[in-house]
Amino acid sequence: MADVFQLFAVSAVVMGVSQTLARERIFAPLRERLGGKDTWLGYLMSCPYCVSHYAAFALVPLTGTYAIKVTVGGWPGTVLSWFLSSLLITVIAAFFRVVFWFVDETQGLVKRRQRTEEEETATRRLMRKRVEQTVAPEDRSEPPPPDSH
Repeated sequence: MADVFQLFAVSAVVMGVSQTLARERIFAPLRERLGGKDTWLGYLMSCPYCVSHYAAFALVPLTGTYAIKVTVGGWPGTVLSWFLSSLLITVIAAFFRVVFWFVDETQGLVKRRQRTEEEETATRRLMRKRVEQTVAPEDRSEPPPPDSH
């Protein structure tokens, strides 16, 4: 159970790190210095999926999250286990990214709907105020309603 938790935890970290490096404003100068999306290296740094590979390649040995064990022994087996485990974590991180995109998009839709409703309310108020201002003063002086007995 702890291995599964660690697998998902490292995948979530990889997703967060890759999203931050590839999309957030704080790393924009780094991406631009690498050429932005116009160069090969700049594109690889601007793509969250691409960056997640680099992050996974670094975090798998640092965290010891070797989720895939291979039967090949020696250093080839170690390298293969590292490589395949990193790819698995990258794929899980990609699924996390999709889930978080839906959550973020849903929140964005709610905020846009609220903003639209606020703008419509403000527009109605403005239109009402303009209509009231265009009404002539003599039109406003209507006879009072009859007294009710």
